[in-house]
Amino acid sequence: MDQEEVAYLFEQYNLISAPVIDEADRLIGMITVDDVVEMVREETQEDMLALGGVESDTGLNDTVFETVRSRFSWLAVNLATAILASLVIAMFDAAIGQIVALAVLMPIVASMGGNAGTQTLTVVVRSLATKDLTASNAARVVLREALVGFLNGVLFAVIMGGLAGVWYFASGWGGETEATRLGMVVGVAMIVNLLCAGLAGILVPIGLQRAGADPAVSSAVFVTTVTDIVGFFVFLGLAAAVLIPAAG
Repeated sequence: MDQEEVAYLFEQYNLISAPVIDEADRLIGMITVDDVVEMVREETQEDMLALGGVESDTGLNDTVFETVRSRFSWLAVNLATAILASLVIAMFDAAIGQIVALAVLMPIVASMGGNAGTQTLTVVVRSLATKDLTASNAARVVLREALVGFLNGVLFAVIMGGLAGVWYFASGWGGETEATRLGMVVGVAMIVNLLCAGLAGILVPIGLQRAGADPAVSSAVFVTTVTDIVGFFVFLGLAAAVLIPAAG
């Protein structure tokens, strides 16, 4: 039996010890709660390192070459996803050239989505490990995270949309109408991105687990990619559709 399953059974049934048997059901040993505590510590450390894209056997005593080798692969994956996000930005280079404020505001939208997705992801990965999140309650949790993302998006849309509009108008880059439209674009983009962040934060790890992959290892990269691409595309796409015709 996998050691994570053993730790779960000890916690579920408040066990102090449990027998170990072989394929022929012969008693060959015993697991005590001390062993389980050590297992939980090791699994927690492994998951923490995996979420950061670092191999589980890395340490402060590793050589420079070993450290570079252990971190390079996930940094390469991050580079590939960053290039995808950059390609989305390149699609709207004309809009950014006409309205400089877009270049200032778009990292805020993407960053908020990334942080929201990471919050959801952290809770979901932990819930999957402890088996609190199962097939029976997955739909309810997905709906819950979608609502949380939507409501947070509405709240921050009001805050950031208002700040962006005031700043744009005060900077003398446009009139009151243009500032209002910019605030609305920021607000809508914030709502959409935080909603998508909540969904990605739960659907990505669930999907990876069902595909047989460890959700703690690769979820963060995919969630960040989703929030970056969605954030840039929605914000710059709305800006190109709403602000550029008005400016013209």
